[in-house]
Amino acid sequence: MRLRARTHTPLLEVAQTLFTLYRQRTYVGLVLMASQAFFYNAIFFTYALILTDFYNVPTERVGYYLLPFALGNFLGPLLLGRLFDTIGRRQMITFTYAISHVLLAATGYLFIAEILSAEVQTLSWMVIFFFASAAASSAYLTVSETFPLEIRALAIAFFYAVGTGIGGVAGPLIFGALIDSGSRLSVYVGYLFASALMIGAAVVAWKWAVAAERKPLESVARPLASAD
Repeated sequence: MRLRARTHTPLLEVAQTLFTLYRQRTYVGLVLMASQAFFYNAIFFTYALILTDFYNVPTERVGYYLLPFALGNFLGPLLLGRLFDTIGRRQMITFTYAISHVLLAATGYLFIAEILSAEVQTLSWMVIFFFASAAASSAYLTVSETFPLEIRALAIAFFYAVGTGIGGVAGPLIFGALIDSGSRLSVYVGYLFASALMIGAAVVAWKWAVAAERKPLESVARPLASAD
């Protein structure tokens, strides 16, 4: 492939690439990034409040409960990551988002039924984020490889900023208010909303995600400076 030398990529061309040439990919990227940001941050940033307010875990012991959570986050992408290349992007993105939806909805039901202890709740979150961390990683993977070379870094920054702005800011605010209500049912409604976003993203991924596995990035998205 031959490339034309160019000093920069005009912002107008960036906008046309994102919102005209690759409009569908932009839609997929925004859905994946925003849903995982809401799901991830809503639970992670209210983790301590759930433990202290509903399970009476002493504040000084909350840190110990973060260790299994961190382990699940680490192992998910490590063990599932290669499957995105062998089984396929669309299949694995859909699976990780969908299973995160199922597990959070089920755990939320057990939470309002007051069946779980603090330890079992933590193990449940560990399992959820084993899959959800892989789903979140796949969102970053999607926006980093499905746009042309010249705007790839800018695309990552754009989707991260918008996705975090929508999900990362709104999630903790909403869940913080729900937890302050002292109602397990209110928290469960928040969980259902977060899980609904994930299953919606799974549907979007199944229909429109790009099958980029085992392909050169230039064939997934042709460089804007291509001279061929």
